[in-house]
Amino acid sequence: MPADRTSTTAHNSPGTALVVGASLAGLMTALTLSRIGVHVTLLERSDDTGRTGAALHVQDGLLERITGLPAGHVPQPLAPGIQTWFAVHGALRAAIAASPLIDLRQNTTVRKVGQDAQSAWVLTSDKQRITADIVIGADGHRSTVRRHIAPEHPDATFAGYVIWIGIAEEPAIGARRWPPDVAFLGDNDNTLLGYPLPGADGSLAPGSRRLGWAWYDSSRNGLLRSTGSVDGSVVRHSLMPSGIPNPTYRELATQARELFPSPWNNAILDSIDRRAVIGTPIAEYVPTRLAQGRAAIVGDAAHVPTPMTGSGFAESLYDAEALADAVAEAGCTAPALIDYEGARLRSARNLVQSGQGFSRSFARRAA
Repeated sequence: MPADRTSTTAHNSPGTALVVGASLAGLMTALTLSRIGVHVTLLERSDDTGRTGAALHVQDGLLERITGLPAGHVPQPLAPGIQTWFAVHGALRAAIAASPLIDLRQNTTVRKVGQDAQSAWVLTSDKQRITADIVIGADGHRSTVRRHIAPEHPDATFAGYVIWIGIAEEPAIGARRWPPDVAFLGDNDNTLLGYPLPGADGSLAPGSRRLGWAWYDSSRNGLLRSTGSVDGSVVRHSLMPSGIPNPTYRELATQARELFPSPWNNAILDSIDRRAVIGTPIAEYVPTRLAQGRAAIVGDAAHVPTPMTGSGFAESLYDAEALADAVAEAGCTAPALIDYEGARLRSARNLVQSGQGFSRSFARRAA
């Protein structure tokens, strides 16, 4: 079995870290650790195709805060306010590419995590053993690293509903009035969160803007189970556009016309016409621990709230910063990860539990 030893570090370096998962939480974690001198190997199973995501609220100066770079020196600036997932991901990836301390390895799937008193490691699907001082799981709600840390509580649980997500361009919508802010609409079984977005080039000029929408739907658990998206109480995967049956598209179009006003129904109908809709079954995970020895978890690997909380991205940022603070004090060691857990566990639990009231009242769980 080939080995890749990365835990030998330069004098005075805080150490080395493996970060598993290069979605937003993993990218932010790699950047905050590299900012304090940690050499990071960032492992991502995908090649960035097929990524999904809706919209996020971006704080002013986010990239400067994460990277430690002065204003005007980040590789790909990111405006504050509501931005698409893709815009945030692209800006973080540009910062990763510019960092000499981060080695991003795509198409690398982690199958197992291990550790001893001196180091931690992962085993990949192509039989690599990659070693560092610590392993950080940022590998989402079906986290492999979480299974190592909390084998007694490994799985997030299906919350009982799906969110349909899409983005439409302003010229295709034909809106007479452009919504100035986020909108909440719907009935007991269908709630719509709509949000105006800048254009792909970041412009807010009329004619180049976009509308994003997230439709909370508690009536299609049978579809989720029949397609294998949900198995028992575990969410297996999202419904990608090609996997959504044509009758479901037609039903959604009919409901959109009946339930939602313009311009939101126009945005939904445009997305449906283009078959540019993703159905994400919602999972929730309340953590009992965030670290075990030389391994820890951040982001959706650590805490999975309903998106209705609106706080998942911000909490992932706080995870990354708390981890970097702990490592800055104690190096890439097990005690540092214990300190990280102490700083973040209560907030992580409260985050998920704050959204469970909504989920329980909204969901129509299938038997």
